[in-house]
Amino acid sequence: MKQILFFILFFTTIVVSAQTEFGTKYKPIPAPKFGAKPKKTPIPEVKDPQADNMDVPSIKTPNVFEHTSITPKSKFQIGEEKSKFTMSTENDFANPGDRYVDKMEKDLDKALKAAGLKEGRGELVKKNISLGDFKTKSKYFIVKFRDFGAIDGDLVKVSSNDQVIRSQVLLDASFQSVQINLVDGFNKLDFEALNIGSLGGNTAEIRVYDDKGTLVTNDYWDNLAAGFKASIVVTKE
Repeated sequence: MKQILFFILFFTTIVVSAQTEFGTKYKPIPAPKFGAKPKKTPIPEVKDPQADNMDVPSIKTPNVFEHTSITPKSKFQIGEEKSKFTMSTENDFANPGDRYVDKMEKDLDKALKAAGLKEGRGELVKKNISLGDFKTKSKYFIVKFRDFGAIDGDLVKVSSNDQVIRSQVLLDASFQSVQINLVDGFNKLDFEALNIGSLGGNTAEIRVYDDKGTLVTNDYWDNLAAGFKASIVVTKE
């Protein structure tokens, strides 16, 4: 028992002695000091290719028709066009039947002309017309006729107090003369349309001169229907 205690004590003494000697000779090496902390190299960021495409703004083609400086939109426009693909200028307020009115009028006009009821310049005159009343001391009148419209074969009969002076005068571009002797008192000079020309009613310009060559009247009739007369009443003093 005594031997064991002696051995423990001896061993402890050796250990303490060794630690003391080692502690007096050993000097620790201090850690190196740096002036600044080392910089950390940033890790490069890898972008998603699809994300790049999403960041690019979309390009919109400009519409010149929406640009008010080029084609300003009117604030006073009435109605709207029905379609962009039509040549018609109709709006919502147009009457759809209006497009047929012109055609119907033209068809009616054509039918009237074919029936001899209308000439291109207007409706046929179906009544006798007066060209005036005159007083004169002249022995006779010189009456000149011509077709003032298109030359289409108009024919006129000349009478005085129901006596035929010329049974037929073909109206031309130039004047044709007929002398009518006057009786004392009342004289009624009649110019009857014998037909209507190829273009419609009978049309004529008339000039009347006395025996001194003085113009008494200058008149005309327009679109006179066949069988009707234009008349002048003359009182010879």
